[in-house]
Amino acid sequence: MALTREQLAARVAQELQDGQYVNLGIGLPTLVPNYLPDGVEVVLQSENGLLGVGPYPYEDQVDPDLINAGKETVTILPGASFFDSATSFAMIRGGHVDAAILGAMQVSGDGDLANWMIPGKMVKGMGGAMDLVHGAKRVIVMMEHVAKDGSRKVVEQCTLPLTGRRVVQRIITDLAVLDVTDHGLVLTETAPGVSVDDVRAATGPELLVRVG
Repeated sequence: MALTREQLAARVAQELQDGQYVNLGIGLPTLVPNYLPDGVEVVLQSENGLLGVGPYPYEDQVDPDLINAGKETVTILPGASFFDSATSFAMIRGGHVDAAILGAMQVSGDGDLANWMIPGKMVKGMGGAMDLVHGAKRVIVMMEHVAKDGSRKVVEQCTLPLTGRRVVQRIITDLAVLDVTDHGLVLTETAPGVSVDDVRAATGPELLVRVG
C-alpha cells in the first residue's frame, strides 16, 4: 500500500547525511526534519535569508518576525544567522547547498521538473526553486505518485511550465523510489505491498527495474 505522508517523510529523511546544508520546499518536504535518523543533524536554509531553521513553534513560541520562505512561522537553532536575499541566493547559486528536497506537479523521465505554477491558477510567485534546481548539489523530488484526479505526475514530458530541465536526480513518492539516469528512469525500491506492476501502471515513462 502507499506510504502515508509521515512514512514518506521518514523515507526521504534517510537520504540526508550529518552536517549537510539542506533547503526544503513548501508542503511535504517540511515534514522531513521530524524523521532524521539518530546522529544526523542538518542545517536548514530558507531562501528568504535564514540559516539554522528549527522546528515549527508551539503556540506560545510563535514569533511573527521568524518566517520561512513559505510564510510559515518557524523557530531558530543556536548559531542561526540572518541575511539578505542577495546573500541567500549567492549561497544557493554558489553551490553551497548540499541537497534540495522539493515537491512537484510533474517530473519527466529525463529529470525535467515542473513545480511552480498551473496556468490559470493564482500563484504567489516562483520562489527560489529555479535557482535551487541549478545550484544545489543534489535535487530530490518528494511527492505523491499520482495527482488527486488520478493523473500521472511522473510523465514522458512535462506539460506544465518548467522549473528546470534535467535537474532531478531522485524521485521519492508514496509508491516508489526512482532514479533519473542517462539510460532512463530506474525503479530501485517499492513501498511495502506495492508491486512493480503497480508502479509501472502509475508511471508514464518506461521503467528499468533494479529492485532488491
